[in-house]
Amino acid sequence: MCGIVGYVGNKKAIPILLEGLSKLEYRGYDSAGIATFENNKISITKDKGRVKHLQELLENHSSSSNIGIAHTRWATHGKPSKVNSHPHLDNTGKFCVVHNGIIENYADIKKFLMDNEYKFISDTDTEVIPNLINYYYAQNNFLQAVYLACKDLKGSYAIEVLCQDYPDHIIVVRKDSPLVIGTSNDGNYIASDIPAVLSHTKNFYLLEDNEIVEVYGNKLNFFNKNLEPISKKTEIISWDESAIEKNGFDDFMLKEIFEQPKTIRDTIGFKLDKDKITLDNIEFSKEFLSNISKIVIVACGTAMHAGLSAKATFENLCRIPVEVDVASEFRYKNPLVNKNTLAIFISQSGETADTIGALKIAKEKGATTLAISNVIGSSITREADLFIYTHAGPEIAVASTKAYTAQVTLLNILAFYIAQVLGYIDNKLIKSLKEDLFELPNKIETILENTEEIINISKDIYSAKDAFFLGRGIDYPVAMEGSLKLKEISYIHSEAYAAGELKHGPIALINDDFPVIAIVTDEVLASKTVSNIQEVISRGAKTIVITTENVSKAFNYIIKIPKTNQYLTPILSVIPLQLLAYYISKEKGLDVDKPRNLAKSVTVE
Repeated sequence: MCGIVGYVGNKKAIPILLEGLSKLEYRGYDSAGIATFENNKISITKDKGRVKHLQELLENHSSSSNIGIAHTRWATHGKPSKVNSHPHLDNTGKFCVVHNGIIENYADIKKFLMDNEYKFISDTDTEVIPNLINYYYAQNNFLQAVYLACKDLKGSYAIEVLCQDYPDHIIVVRKDSPLVIGTSNDGNYIASDIPAVLSHTKNFYLLEDNEIVEVYGNKLNFFNKNLEPISKKTEIISWDESAIEKNGFDDFMLKEIFEQPKTIRDTIGFKLDKDKITLDNIEFSKEFLSNISKIVIVACGTAMHAGLSAKATFENLCRIPVEVDVASEFRYKNPLVNKNTLAIFISQSGETADTIGALKIAKEKGATTLAISNVIGSSITREADLFIYTHAGPEIAVASTKAYTAQVTLLNILAFYIAQVLGYIDNKLIKSLKEDLFELPNKIETILENTEEIINISKDIYSAKDAFFLGRGIDYPVAMEGSLKLKEISYIHSEAYAAGELKHGPIALINDDFPVIAIVTDEVLASKTVSNIQEVISRGAKTIVITTENVSKAFNYIIKIPKTNQYLTPILSVIPLQLLAYYISKEKGLDVDKPRNLAKSVTVE
């Protein structure tokens, strides 16, 4: 949600800012804007619409400014419009701000400022920030005014601030919204996401909550929440810059689907030693794990589905009860966790606000917290007691594909590791599981080499208004993820059901040519799922079956996938569903990478 870019250095700022914004388009947004210094005055160009429109507005802008801030806005307060887009000025034009997050007490601050004769032109919560800074600037310098203003703000924010009186400075503050500063000989690069400025540097300062930074030229002054100077170290981000390019693919989503064999290999990494399974940064003792009474897995959306896919592995192999919960619900229900709980939190970006909030609550209650993220140094990994990375590389498309399969892979490896430490699996089973893990990338490649049938199916059903996804056992979470993918990018209303529940209400909606996509890989439940599918066939449904089994030819379409260990099958069975959603969206002529109303990183509640 919303993107921030900033630059101070010895190069022209506008090309850097525009490049950064274009690389943040995956975050989801409805307007874009830039502020630079021109002849020692703040100059703003902004409007609703895409970054391309902003580029057109700046086409004839002969700026030599080497400092600027930029923003893509995802509307929260106020509809998408030029006046509501960022950057925002105070009443005097002295202060200019871009902001990610939500100011929860903005109404109270706005009333206070209006009582002090400040006027507002937008509907946003952000506009209170530059005016509040102006209020404190009367008796303080630039840095102090920003600090005092932020002390009054409640909510989440990452902000960049320009001041007319300091034409070579940007002040940035971070609280509960991601912000990094990349540094190089050419200057300092500020961004809400690393990919925005990865082409310029791999050396980053990862800001903590309530840290304030004074950026000017090649200098950086860091301060804590009490405005006391602090020192920070840079982190080297090893992502390959080509990972944020399409590399010949039509869309990032398709590229990322086809990258899954590599991301699975990278996620496995060196965790499968010849004698045992090991994990980065983690070594559990048998004594510790023996005292764990339950595991809770908490996440949002696709990451939550990854947790559901691994639930059976943990319960069957580790013999520990597992609860999977939605982060936005978990954090508000006084969860029953304690010192004997292992709480696992999953977030691709590592910045998902609800998941981080849930993690903090679990820590307060004494649980051991473990974060799974795709982003090195992300907030969730810094908050948790323990962390593991998926190594999927940058995921640009809003609809997650490679990050999801990497999460399911890593969760299974974690379950295998815990079962190994507890002594519940012997060397023979460990060897078998490792062999199956190593074979996964090759089996995914086999699926990706045979997409013609999936393309044909997409052409047949893309005009449908509704669809059902069915599965039982390990196939049900896959059905949920397939349904989410379809509605995310094709805007077809779809629902996932445990196949046995179909007759308890949903079957009333079935009529002629109603698409029903079923996953049939659970050997124990395959025959029962097939019986459920027969029920919809008799009512006119059009059936698509993804299976490892030899099933009835009565279905309209059958997509056969390779067999593997039952716990790993969800990693394979989801691939055709990702492709189906992708090709249906393309048939409808939609923007696959940037679906409407969605954002890649949800950093507000």
